[in-house]
Amino acid sequence: MDVTATPKNPVVSREEWLARRRELLALEKEETRLRDKVRAERRALPWVKVDKDYVFDTPKGKKTLAELFDGRSQLMVYHFMLGPDWDAGCTGCSFLSDHVDGALPHLNNHDVTYVAVSRAPLDKIEAYRRRMGWRFPWVSSFGSDFNFDYHVSFTREDLAGDKVYYNFREVPPSEAHDELPGLSAFYKNEAGEVFHTYSSYARGGEEMIGTLMILDRAPLGRNESSTMNFVKRHDEYEQKPKEGSSCCH
Repeated sequence: MDVTATPKNPVVSREEWLARRRELLALEKEETRLRDKVRAERRALPWVKVDKDYVFDTPKGKKTLAELFDGRSQLMVYHFMLGPDWDAGCTGCSFLSDHVDGALPHLNNHDVTYVAVSRAPLDKIEAYRRRMGWRFPWVSSFGSDFNFDYHVSFTREDLAGDKVYYNFREVPPSEAHDELPGLSAFYKNEAGEVFHTYSSYARGGEEMIGTLMILDRAPLGRNESSTMNFVKRHDEYEQKPKEGSSCCH
């Protein structure tokens, strides 16, 4: 990766650094309290009952939305950008998905099922999953209205119009694509009724990407000229030897 930022930070004494760090700590604590408030408001959102029947293609056959819960009461759906005519999954969605497998046993133990959903046919999904080496559940909504109803897929007619609806607002088609990312949450009660409880789009899922959270604390931060422009699929990075490494290792 080409370095896009040159550090211009002043070099100070340890005492001055500690004073500035304490100022930042106060701001970080304020951010934490605000984040807690946002999370409480998120949990307090009203729900919408899902009355439409959605059916997905899975490696174990056709399944309804209710069946995707896999015996749990909560379902997180990641709207993964992989369209029917795409040759590979979205780079950003792939970056996020690299962080999922390790979380699965913890989510499942906490009564949460995680599933990625794409509009590509299942065979294309499975081929890309094998390439990436992922294990998380991933199903196809090909032929279903699911992606369109949750505003992450758009037809040619949609994109030829004046506006599309994404991230809870109308945007010009120039800001959209045939597939866009998102995350949706659902709850299933004991009667088997399913409710849509939450969705987020665009940069709303960034906190799921642990790499970004680490970079945010690194000396140069994300060091990007546009959102995640440094990211590649994990099998596309050049493997360069570290400085001082021996050719024998």
